[in-house]
Amino acid sequence: MTVIAHVDMDAFYASVEMARHPELRDVPMFVGGSTRGVVLSANYPARRFGITSGMPTSRARRMCPQVAVVHPDFDHYTAVSAGIAEIFDTVTDRVEMASIDEAFIDLTTALRRLGGDPVAIGERLRAQVMDEQGIACSVGIGPSKFIAKLASKQAKPDGLVWITADQVIGFLHPLPVEAIWGVGEATAGKLHRLGLESVRDVANTSKATLQRALGDGQGGLLFDLAWGRDDRSVLVREPAEHSVGSQETFGRDTDDPALVVTEILRMADRTAGRMRAQEMVGRTVTLSVRFADFTTITRTGTLKAYTDRTNDIYAEALRLFERLGLQRARIRRIGVRVEKLVPKTETYQQPALDEPARGWGEAEEAIDRAVLRFGPQAVQRARLARRADVLTAAG
Repeated sequence: MTVIAHVDMDAFYASVEMARHPELRDVPMFVGGSTRGVVLSANYPARRFGITSGMPTSRARRMCPQVAVVHPDFDHYTAVSAGIAEIFDTVTDRVEMASIDEAFIDLTTALRRLGGDPVAIGERLRAQVMDEQGIACSVGIGPSKFIAKLASKQAKPDGLVWITADQVIGFLHPLPVEAIWGVGEATAGKLHRLGLESVRDVANTSKATLQRALGDGQGGLLFDLAWGRDDRSVLVREPAEHSVGSQETFGRDTDDPALVVTEILRMADRTAGRMRAQEMVGRTVTLSVRFADFTTITRTGTLKAYTDRTNDIYAEALRLFERLGLQRARIRRIGVRVEKLVPKTETYQQPALDEPARGWGEAEEAIDRAVLRFGPQAVQRARLARRADVLTAAG
C-alpha cells in the first residue's frame, strides 16, 4: 500500500521573516513591495483583514494601513528551503520538492524502517521543521499525491491530516469541484454549467459526458481523480555530489565567540545525525561564516578517516574556525557541511587501540532512536539543551 505525505509550509515567506523578526508574529505583515508589485505571502493577522497572496500591495495597504511590509530576501528563503529538504532526506530519499515551500515524500518503504506509523513520522517532521527553522508546516498523508495534497490543505494551519485508503471517498466526495487538482476558474465554470458542484457530482457523471465537455484527456483525468485514482509517483530529484550540512542564522549579529562555538557544535550535531539517518560517512568538513555585512567565507578540512560522529565533525569545524582568528568580528550566520559522502557500508573504520568497545558511536545511535521516537529535543547534549534567546533557526 502506497503512503505519500505532502508537506506544505504555512505562509512560507512570511513565516521565515517572523522567525527572523519575532516582533512581527502578532501584527499584520506581508512580504512584497511596499508600494508596487504584489503580496507574496501574508501572515495570519494580515489575512484577517482580507490580505491574500497575489493581491496588489497598494490594495493590501488600503485594507490595512498599519500593515508591516517586509521586502523579500530570496537568497535566505532558498537557504531555508534547502535546510527543510535536508530534514526530509533524513526520513527517505524518495522526496520531490514541488516548489520552494512544499514537498511530496513517499513514505512507503520508510515505514517499514521507522515503525509503521505515518502520523508519528509526519509529526516528527513538523517538529523538526519548527525546531530547526522556526516555522510551522502542515502535513497531509494519503495513498496518492492527489489525496495527500488535499489533506495538507485540510490540515492548515499547522496541523496534520491522514486519509487512509478506505476513507478516500468519504473525504473526497463532499468537497467542491474546485478542490480537484487542476480545476481552475474556466474548468469550474464548465462543470457548474453541467450542474456539477461537488466532487461527488463529478464522480457520478459518466466519463463520456465529462470527455465531451472537457476533452478526452482532461475529462478522463477528472473522472479518475473524482474517484481518488491517481497513480502519479513521487519524482525523485537526481542526486548531486552527496553532501549534508546545516546552518544557523543568529537573530542578532554576534561577536561572542562562546555563542558561535556553541552553534558550531549544534550544526555539527545536526549534520552528523542527518548523515547517520542516511547511513553515509564523510571526511571533508566545510565551515561557512557569513558576517554582518553579508560577506561569506568558507574553509575546508579533511579528516584522517571517514566518520559520522558529532565529535569528529565538531573538532574539525572548530579547528577551521579558530584558524580564522576573527577576534571580535560580528557574525550573522554559521554553517557546517560534510561533503563527498559515501555509503557507510563501503568504508572500514579502524578503531583506535585505546578506544572502548562501546562509546560515542553507540551513544549517538541510541540518541537517534530516541529522537526518532520522541522528537528532536528528546535527548540533547547539555551545552545544547537551551537555545539562546538571540537565535532563530535558519537552516
